[in-house]
Amino acid sequence: MTDRVRLAEKNGEQRNGGANEDARATFVHLEAPRHAKAAEPGTAHAAFAPNERWHQHTLRVLSRPASRRRPPNVAVVRFVEAPRIESRFGKHGLDRVLEQVAWILRTELSEQEHITPDEHGGVILTLRGAANWQVKARLESISTRLARLPIELGDEHLTITPVIGWADAADRPLSMDPHQFVDRATEAVELATSQLDLIPRKWAPPAAPKRKKSSGPLRTTLQALATLVLGIAVPFALLVSFYVDGIDLATPMYLVVTASLVITAIVIWTENFFALDPDRPPKQAAAPEPAASAIIPAYLPNEAATIVDTLHAFLRQDYGGPLQVILAYNTPTSMPIEADLHELAARDPRLVVLKVPYSTSKAQNVNAALELVTGEFVGVFDADHHPAPDAFGRAWRWLSHGADVVQGHCLIRNGDASWVARTIAVEFESIYAVSHPGRAKLHGFGLFGGSNGFWRTQVLHETRMQGQMLTEDIDSSIRVLLSGRTVVNDPALISRELAPATLSALWKQRVRWAQGWFQVSRRHLGPALRSNALTVRNKLGITFLLGWREIYPWLSIQMIPVIAFIFWRDGGFARMDWFVPVFLLCTVYTLSSGPSQVLFAWRLAAPDVRRHPRWFLAYLVVSTFFYTEFKNHVARVAQIKELTGERKWAITPRQAASAQERTA
Repeated sequence: MTDRVRLAEKNGEQRNGGANEDARATFVHLEAPRHAKAAEPGTAHAAFAPNERWHQHTLRVLSRPASRRRPPNVAVVRFVEAPRIESRFGKHGLDRVLEQVAWILRTELSEQEHITPDEHGGVILTLRGAANWQVKARLESISTRLARLPIELGDEHLTITPVIGWADAADRPLSMDPHQFVDRATEAVELATSQLDLIPRKWAPPAAPKRKKSSGPLRTTLQALATLVLGIAVPFALLVSFYVDGIDLATPMYLVVTASLVITAIVIWTENFFALDPDRPPKQAAAPEPAASAIIPAYLPNEAATIVDTLHAFLRQDYGGPLQVILAYNTPTSMPIEADLHELAARDPRLVVLKVPYSTSKAQNVNAALELVTGEFVGVFDADHHPAPDAFGRAWRWLSHGADVVQGHCLIRNGDASWVARTIAVEFESIYAVSHPGRAKLHGFGLFGGSNGFWRTQVLHETRMQGQMLTEDIDSSIRVLLSGRTVVNDPALISRELAPATLSALWKQRVRWAQGWFQVSRRHLGPALRSNALTVRNKLGITFLLGWREIYPWLSIQMIPVIAFIFWRDGGFARMDWFVPVFLLCTVYTLSSGPSQVLFAWRLAAPDVRRHPRWFLAYLVVSTFFYTEFKNHVARVAQIKELTGERKWAITPRQAASAQERTA
């Protein structure tokens, strides 16, 4: 049993004292990160260097001539759980934890590197000088190792969340005072504490505020025009230029584009057929249903109209074990709905309402909520989701038999809101009922999609969400796969959500998604192909998922400059031979992939959506003449935004559900 479980049980016993205590125990307000309670002076451990010796050693290293060796680095390592461990087990208990941590850290340090306790329940490391990327990689390895470390305290096993900040002695303004470097590293620790993503933060001197890149309509319009210039005008100009020089590239270009379309169609057809027989969970769980937790991250101004309905849906779960529901939210200003949340938490001890004042992202909310989790596994959901009553029990059947992460089927519950919502409702069926289960069966891995995903608590504790990624869900999925863990997909694990109801809201959502995917591709495709944790089958799937999907939007549009060039070269459409057998066969086969996916989506769709056959017919028309190219265009614009450094989390406006949708 972990420390966080025991601490929560202790709080649960205290809640029995009355309604006021109950409210205080279940409505949590996190203060902005600050130092833990200072440790008592004079504490010494066998694994630590005394503070005086550490100070003398660091001062001696700093005093060396710069020409002899690169200046050292000073890192401060602290633990989020330190105040709670001290409260639960006393000062001696915290000292025992630090002692075990120190012995582990000693194995990471050379004889010339030193470790000493700081005054706030953590440790200070003096590391040999190295390039910044080397120091960061080394500290990331230490952070990961500590997050996985089972700390023993008596008969109990604890898990800890390390937060690490570091400072380089070569940074200006230069100083010879070791304590100044500790102060700098401590500043970086505060930043790491606000993220809780296990990433070490480096101190940087205060700088003048950078001018933010404009992300308004004009810039987006120019980026959209740039994709047309790069995707159509430039290839056409190159074809003409080569032709004038005596080189006709029309046929090779045509074959390349046709091959790309055919390859994509083959993969779509293959996924369609594999989706007919998806992986299914074991009929029985391998163990009784344990304590479970749900984390619902929310940006409250966007979710105020729907969040109470969402919480009621979770509290109605039919689950055999104890269920904890954590709402982790941020808001720039106080809101009246917070009083309602407080009251609901007071009435139902299963609900924990956690305000995260320093948060600016979903990732920070999820990471903060992890510190309160009591369940053996955790379901992560967006704030508009209503999971099916048996969701947690079904997920446990997978997890109890060895899966590390389970991704379910996200179902649109407001398809009647607009033509956009109906389009997304059918699209989600083609994704969650066809593509995801078919891909999982074909390539041997699933993906966590950000919501309706269930994690082993320890795996999520070690993985975390990283707020600098626009799709922190896909990023965490790939990191989990690269760590050798198993992600499965279950199309019958249902949760209902709200779709954007307008085209402008959809544009904002999909640009963020596409840019996030591009970030993940740039970050993980190379390491995935070199990974020993993935099979050849897995790597083929990763190549298609992270490589091909980023190239394809540019390849698909090349048919326009190719046909335009042939039109120019041959003097008009009348002289073009449209009935070449290869052209006809490839065109028919490629065009058939779209209708086939819609047909399979209707065949495999959840009953809520399948009962609307007109939605599928409308989707076939809309996707053929608009939506498919709309998504390709979004992907191209998103890549331009990422490459030009424009990264902004655009909130997708949430539409309040109707009474019928709330009870769906």
